[in-house]
Amino acid sequence: MRFHRLLLVALLFLTPSAIRADWRQFRGNNVNGVADGPGPKSFEKVAWKIDLPGRGLSGPIVVGEKVFLTASSGYRQDKLHVLCFDAKTGKRLWERRFWATGRTQCHPKMCVATPQPASDGKRIFAFYSSNDLACLDLDGNLVWYRGLTHDFPNASNSLGMASSPIVIGDTLVVQVESDAHSFATGINVSNGKSRWRKTRPQRANWTSAAILPRKNGTALALLQSSVGVSAVEPRTGKEIWKYGDGASTIPSSTVSGGVVFVPSHGLTALRPIAGSPAPEQLWQEGKMRPGTASPLAYDGKVYTLNSGGVLTVGDQQTGKQQGRQRLAGPFTSTPIAAGGLLYFFNEKGKGTILDARKKGSVVATTDLKQTILCTPAISGGALYVRSDGHLWKFAR
Repeated sequence: MRFHRLLLVALLFLTPSAIRADWRQFRGNNVNGVADGPGPKSFEKVAWKIDLPGRGLSGPIVVGEKVFLTASSGYRQDKLHVLCFDAKTGKRLWERRFWATGRTQCHPKMCVATPQPASDGKRIFAFYSSNDLACLDLDGNLVWYRGLTHDFPNASNSLGMASSPIVIGDTLVVQVESDAHSFATGINVSNGKSRWRKTRPQRANWTSAAILPRKNGTALALLQSSVGVSAVEPRTGKEIWKYGDGASTIPSSTVSGGVVFVPSHGLTALRPIAGSPAPEQLWQEGKMRPGTASPLAYDGKVYTLNSGGVLTVGDQQTGKQQGRQRLAGPFTSTPIAAGGLLYFFNEKGKGTILDARKKGSVVATTDLKQTILCTPAISGGALYVRSDGHLWKFAR
C-alpha cells in the first residue's frame, strides 16, 4: 500500500512537466496548428491578463515556463520590441528594443510586428515586416542581428510583410517575398549567416513555410507562393519536389499524415512520392477554399474558414465534405486544435471552442471585445491569446 501511495505522489509531481509542451513557432512546433497536449475546455478561468506596448499581430510562443512575443511602437512603428513573460504569473521578465533598419510602411490593418517569432528551444528569432531579424537567448541577451533590407533594399511591399520564420533543425527558414526583390533564405541559427538563398516569384506573398516530416531524412520546408509549392532541404535549399499549379498568397499549407493540404483551386491534397520531382495529387475540392485563415488538418478531417466565416469540414483522404457551419466572422486568426477541441478567434475578439468529435458542437464562447488577428498558442494545458493591447492566459 505504501508503494502505491509513493507512486501516486511521484505521478502527481511528474504530471505538470509531462503535460507541458512548447509552442515554439507559428501554428506550433510542427507548424500544423495541433498542440502536443490538451487545452482548456472553457474560457472561464483567466489566469492572467497583461498590458502590451504598441501594436502586434504576431502570436505568442511558449518555451518552457516563458512566453515570448513581439510588438512595434512609435509614430512610424520603427521601435521593435521583444517581450518575455513568466508563463505562471504573467510577470514581465524582460524586454528588448531595437530600431528598425528597413521600411515600416504597412496597411492600417497590419503592423511591423506581424510575423510570429520562432525558437529552437535555446534562442528566440524575432522577425519584423521591416525585414529586421533579431536573435536573442532565452534571457534576452542579443546573439546576432540581421537587417535584411540592408542587403536587399527592394525587398518590401506597400502593405507590409507577414511571413513568419520557421526553425527546422539548426536552420531558420525565412521568406522575404514581394513584387520587387523576392527571395527565401536558410540561416544558421548559431551565427546568423545565410546558408543559402533562393530567388522566389516576384509577387507579394504573406504565406509562411510549412514543415513536411520524412521517415528517412530531415524534414523539408514547404515554400508556398502564387506559383505553387516548393519542397526544399532546410540546410541546403535544394529543391526535392515541386507543385506548380498555383497557390494562395495568404493562407498557408498544412501537413497531416504525410499529406500536404495546399490552398490551391480551393484546397488540394498532395502526397509526395520518393524520388519523384512532383507529388501525387490525391484530390482537389473547390468548395474547400480558405479565406485568410490557414487550413487545419486534425483527427482525419480538414477544416477551412472562408471570408464569410463559414467553416467547412472535409475528409482528409477524399476531400468529401462532411459538414458546414457558420461562425461569427470575419477571421484572420488560424484555428488550432488540442485534445479533441478546436479553438477559433474572430477579428472582433469573439472566441469559440468546438468539439471536433461531436460534429462541431459549441463547447464554450467568450468575447474579449478587442481585435484579434493573430493565431493563439497552447502549452501546458493553457491557451494564450493576444490583441494589440493585451495578452491573456486561459488556464485548464
